[in-house]
Amino acid sequence: MIVETAPRRRRLEPDARRGQILACAVRLFGERAYPDVSTTDIAREAGVARGLVNHYFGTKKELYLEVVRVMVTIPEVALERLPKGDLRSRVDASVSWFLDVVSRHSTSWLAAVTARGMGGDADVERVLAEAEEVAADRMLVAVGLADQAEHREELRGMVRAYGGLATSTAREWLQRGALTRAQVHVLLTITLLAIVEQVIPEAIVSAGGQAGATEPAGAS
Repeated sequence: MIVETAPRRRRLEPDARRGQILACAVRLFGERAYPDVSTTDIAREAGVARGLVNHYFGTKKELYLEVVRVMVTIPEVALERLPKGDLRSRVDASVSWFLDVVSRHSTSWLAAVTARGMGGDADVERVLAEAEEVAADRMLVAVGLADQAEHREELRGMVRAYGGLATSTAREWLQRGALTRAQVHVLLTITLLAIVEQVIPEAIVSAGGQAGATEPAGAS
């Protein structure tokens, strides 16, 4: 999710003020580990009283969980902006959107997916798991398989697996510098197309499904 920082020290509506605080928290938690960021730091960065941070988000941990959530959850607006063309166009646009977001917020996104400083915290794991489920459902919409009710759990499992690949591949680019953006785009685009056009039909047939039952809408 894209979070924009609003200018400091302006009179803002509650939603805008909340967004400003969240944007500052995203940046600070991306730059430093969880123990090294305080609500006072966030309030100072946002130009607000510390009480406002607590008012909008509760505790520091609740704010951190919200930061992780917005960094790893695919927003519905991403689906609304996909082109109405064929499968290849939608896959290409989906991968481009993902790479745009993770590169724009690279330090914050990397901190969120690795949950830096939280040591396997159960609440963080829950947020990450919820984001995986949202991503699975929205990915099925993006590739035209959302209406395949009979094999829904199998399809969700496959796209969750792809989500893990997407995260790992983006880290190879952003964190390790082993791949370029262009290489990541090719890898993720071709892999997703292969999953939808080849792997899913074969896997469903081998499990006793009907050939052609999972042909995506708009496939060419």
